[in-house]
Amino acid sequence: MTAPSTFGTLSWEPTSNGGLFVLQTVPWVTMRVKRMFPRMEQRSTPGLWLRATPEVARDLEWLLTRYPLEMSKPTAVVVSDLAAEHRERESTRALILAGDHRLDLKEPARPAREYQLVAADLALSTGQLLLADDVGLGKTFSSLLMLRDPDTLPAVVVTLTHLPKQWAGEVAKSLPWLTTHVATRGQAYDVEADVLILNYAKLAGWSEHLAGQVRTVIFDEVQELRRTGSAKYIAAKRLAEPASWRMGLSATPVYNYGGEIFSILQILAPDAIGSRQEFFREWGGTEMAHDRVRLKDPGALGTYLRDQGLMLRRTRTDVHREIPDPIRIVHTIDHDPSELDAIAGDVTALAQLIADSDANPKERFRASGEIDWRMRQATGLGKASYVAEFVRLLLESEEKVVLFGWHRAVYDHWLDALAEFNPVLYSGSESTNQKNAAKAAFVDGEARVLIMSLRSGAGLDGLQHVCSIAVFGELDWSPEMHNQCIGRLARDGQEATVAAYFLITDDGTDPLMAEVLELKRQQSEPLRDPNLPLVQTNDAGMNRVRLLVDAVLSRSETTR
Repeated sequence: MTAPSTFGTLSWEPTSNGGLFVLQTVPWVTMRVKRMFPRMEQRSTPGLWLRATPEVARDLEWLLTRYPLEMSKPTAVVVSDLAAEHRERESTRALILAGDHRLDLKEPARPAREYQLVAADLALSTGQLLLADDVGLGKTFSSLLMLRDPDTLPAVVVTLTHLPKQWAGEVAKSLPWLTTHVATRGQAYDVEADVLILNYAKLAGWSEHLAGQVRTVIFDEVQELRRTGSAKYIAAKRLAEPASWRMGLSATPVYNYGGEIFSILQILAPDAIGSRQEFFREWGGTEMAHDRVRLKDPGALGTYLRDQGLMLRRTRTDVHREIPDPIRIVHTIDHDPSELDAIAGDVTALAQLIADSDANPKERFRASGEIDWRMRQATGLGKASYVAEFVRLLLESEEKVVLFGWHRAVYDHWLDALAEFNPVLYSGSESTNQKNAAKAAFVDGEARVLIMSLRSGAGLDGLQHVCSIAVFGELDWSPEMHNQCIGRLARDGQEATVAAYFLITDDGTDPLMAEVLELKRQQSEPLRDPNLPLVQTNDAGMNRVRLLVDAVLSRSETTR
């Protein structure tokens, strides 16, 4: 039997975002194509529909060598041009990562390390990069090195509320010939500056004004964009889409579940990952409660993102600037059960309401949030005295300690118990000026204890010069939040080994949170580092409210 000269047709359909390839082919080739391209668009019309990207065109070239398809000359040109673009990108990327390709740009005012130049050159070459280097390796400086190219200006930096002045200082030290402006209002106004710096809270009021007017957008602590649908996320997408260069910075881009990486990549490199359905079809996402997605193999996705030049992550070992890994010490302490006993009746009622599937959904949702904070606060208060005593013992041999917590009532207890050490607060309750004053008192003054909110210090620099001891008096639901906290001390300039003490009890929320934290860690770490083992687990612990409800009802039964 003679093999057919062609196995069908391939055509290119232009669209507003680059076009689509449409394949009409015989059944056995159709099966092969579906295996090769799991991100294929699902349509009711005949044919196989593929987004026309350089990566797809490169794979189509290989397919055509085995299964020739008829196509028009314009289609053949599109396939050839896109495939050539992919080969050129791949070659340039390989040269940059090997240190054999360096862009000829103005030298910064302070010396840049080789790995920082590699990150900047890669971002300039691809136009889209998630930089996930270890905490303390200088991601801020790496991103600013892009701005040595005049074509990248004007640029916008979007960061956390307490960091705009720190960024302005970094620009002044690194690229003093550039002008900067820190946004002072939530609503846009006319600005003439090379670099505009604003925080995420102001983003919604500025995005429409800036969209299409700036060439480069740098999202600091880009994990802030891990949830779609918010005004912040919509504004970020509007700002980033027309920009020529987009860069996201975070040592911890995944705080909870691996699917969060999709939201971030939709901002930084939307054409590279396809639609939500395509992305999760290809990477095996499992939908959890509240739109959270757990990836089947985050390590494989991490490898893919590296291979495509979409993500770059270096550890201290990789860049030969080894700072000893922080020592993590889990220490079980006593607790006062009266705090949990005092709320037992209230939280039991909340748990029963949540467990009642016939109850009003709004009431169940409200109860879910309330049972979380009440249980966590009672747990924190129950061990607050023992946490303070532990810190007191540390201060007999250590000069300073950073103490992490979450609830204001717990902070107040610590402030009283540790008053002799002049503790200062750095939390969500303080203004930016108050936070700066607290930092100065800890770094330069007599304050020996800095009480910091678990989610208030991301990106803060300078503490590493005076302190190497972190104490977690309360826990966060996200392991990446703990990593961020430790990273305030374990960063460039730290001369000692950082010790992080996790003080937990055997009652309240601590045992439940420890279980959830381990499961989340198994999602985030392999995504960043595919060499780490991916431990297979069941889904127990993924719904923290369910765990709290079960624990409360169980505790109620045992105390009757």
